Amino acid sequence: MTAQPKIGVGIIVVSGDSVLLGKRKGAHGGGTWAFPGGHLEFGETPEACAQRELLEETGLVAECLHRGPWNNDFFENKHYITLHMVVTAFSGQLQLLEPHKCEIWQWFPWNALPEPLFTPTQTLVDSANGLFHPSP
Repeated sequence: MTAQPKIGVGIIVVSGDSVLLGKRKGAHGGGTWAFPGGHLEFGETPEACAQRELLEETGLVAECLHRGPWNNDFFENKHYITLHMVVTAFSGQLQLLEPHKCEIWQWFPWNALPEPLFTPTQTLVDSANGLFHPSP
């Protein structure tokens, strides 16, 4: 059987000039900071995946979301295509609902992101060229 790339969905939750990141736990990117997100399930749209994952992980409900960029990463002997969805309006109270997967959720200004970033998150930041955050 030939190995296949996996499809991840990263959710860029924007509030003012800040973005929501979580510190990952576990073997896959443990200790790095990443957007909320997860794997696209069979038959699921990226929008539905983003809404589901955001609610499952943070308790936030995406009120306004649209498609963002995607990236192609090879890391930890894995190949991922990550589809990013951008949430510009949400409701609910931020919660840590999967403490076995994420240590903490925190808001960061685009110009002061923590390190190290999860590989797909770093790829997006490196290639965005100001697409999401204002210039300093």
